[in-house]
Amino acid sequence: MTRPTVLLGMSGGVDSSVAAALLVRQGYEVHGITLQVWEHEDETVSASKKWQERGCCKVGIAKHVAKLLNISHEVVDTRDSFRKGVIDDFLHGYTTGTTPNPCVRCNERVKIRGLMDLATTRNFHYVATGHYARLRNHPDAPILTRAADHRKDQTYFLYRLRPDWLPKLLFPVGDLTKSDVWKEAEALGLPADELKESQEICFVTQGDYRTFIEKEVPESKKPGLFIDEAGQPLGQHDGIAFYTPGQRRGLGIATGQRLYVQQVRPATNTVMLGTEKSLLRQECTVSDLNIFVPHLLESPTKVHVKVRYATPPTPALLSPLTSSSIHVQFQEAQRALSPGQSAVFYEGDHVLGGGIIQPF
Repeated sequence: MTRPTVLLGMSGGVDSSVAAALLVRQGYEVHGITLQVWEHEDETVSASKKWQERGCCKVGIAKHVAKLLNISHEVVDTRDSFRKGVIDDFLHGYTTGTTPNPCVRCNERVKIRGLMDLATTRNFHYVATGHYARLRNHPDAPILTRAADHRKDQTYFLYRLRPDWLPKLLFPVGDLTKSDVWKEAEALGLPADELKESQEICFVTQGDYRTFIEKEVPESKKPGLFIDEAGQPLGQHDGIAFYTPGQRRGLGIATGQRLYVQQVRPATNTVMLGTEKSLLRQECTVSDLNIFVPHLLESPTKVHVKVRYATPPTPALLSPLTSSSIHVQFQEAQRALSPGQSAVFYEGDHVLGGGIIQPF
């Protein structure tokens, strides 16, 4: 009997490494793919470096795991699509006054899209990744749901998956806790000290994202005014690209009270500051939608909404505005809603869809 074939994205991290082991154990014919999204590894240089210091995708450890499990492995260069779909989007967002999430765009436009395209071309049955998420069977179509380990759940980064991809996707670690994954890694004999967690922004390898923006887009350093909520000037900022709602550090403004970035206004090249209380917002508009359940665009619906990865879903009422935008009314005011970030909609563990928070 022919074994089902699966194309597995192998980043070189603990989760995709354990995913590979689980798939082999479950009887799949596994082919590992490392998508090279950032920099090529120079073998002569990388030999003297630890794996976790060799850039975004740790090719060395992915190859090591593939050999250990006796599965095939290859590296596919996707730097061009990553540059256009993720980095350019990231730079455009910050330089036009929004706060983009590169991980969301990367899964949608590069990683899972790239694996899906390869799987289709090569006639693989499935695509798998090491994401913490689950798929549940449903009469109509598979349902994307949160992982068993809610603390590690990554559905916030996966809500933009195309519905027609879901039947071909596998998330092998979705039913495990992180501690279970580490136990599996140790049982495999993987070097735990090398398997560090991935950086939040893989292409920002030195300094912080502001340093990266300034290097990539020097003209982003365009000074303008900090203003208060009445529009009065408070001082000078370095450029709107370097500020995001809720930010307090690095403002260089002394007024006798703590001030936070409230809004970034590209049209006037100003950054509005205010008190922490002023950061609270009861509502927002969400556009650029990816919806799994059509009824969200038909009538008002009570759901839970997650407005950033590190905060839990909160109750809200969704009201459709157009076929491509939804009004979100939160039950409790939310702190520092950031245009450009994602709002993801849930019913229990079920992911209903989501979209991008629009400027106020």
